[in-house]
Amino acid sequence: MASVAEFTASEKILLAAAQLEDRGQSPFSAETLIVAAWQENPRTFGLKGYDEQFPDSNRVLSCIMGEKGLAKRGWLAKMGQKLYSLTRDGRQMVRRLREGGESPPAAPAPVSSEARGKRLPKDQDKALLALLTSSAVKKYQEGSKEELTFADACRFWGITENLHGDALNSRLNKLLVNLSEFRDLIGPRGVELGNGRVVTLDDIQELSEIHEYLEGRFTRHLNLLRNRVGRN
Repeated sequence: MASVAEFTASEKILLAAAQLEDRGQSPFSAETLIVAAWQENPRTFGLKGYDEQFPDSNRVLSCIMGEKGLAKRGWLAKMGQKLYSLTRDGRQMVRRLREGGESPPAAPAPVSSEARGKRLPKDQDKALLALLTSSAVKKYQEGSKEELTFADACRFWGITENLHGDALNSRLNKLLVNLSEFRDLIGPRGVELGNGRVVTLDDIQELSEIHEYLEGRFTRHLNLLRNRVGRN
């Protein structure tokens, strides 16, 4: 097996996942994988300035769920809310790494002809593209959650800080409805947006997770806006 120092961060996480499965822990939670990867590689996954004491969860999560993460590469399969297991391809990659083989370059996921020929209605295409290219999604995927602001969240939800009470709740509920409609329209084959990007159900799942994360992080901000109803 090659020196661990020679592996990329993603490969180190993949090996940590394999060790969990070797111990009978499958599926495993994202939190369990974060700790396992950090314990094996504190310098890579430790919190800056405290690498031997605390893991940097964002660093690991970005390698798992990011645009080029282990899940997107097909090496980890999502089994539930923040639950994962190694895929067949993931196990083959672990075998290569353990035998000292080089990691092949990440290949883009194959795009079906059905996805290339399928289109969303124009308004939904525009709405989905706005979500996918929002600053909140970009920071989340890059593992920069600590940099997310309420302004990022507002742009993701399509609201302003002048929106209050029932109007605010209605807008947030509308987003959930949209995500549900996107799932139905996209289907298992994916769909191509107007800009040429192919979107899959995994992308919609990630948008749902980002929405949940933002709601949890900015609960106080949202409640302040909700409670302003009737004060104008």
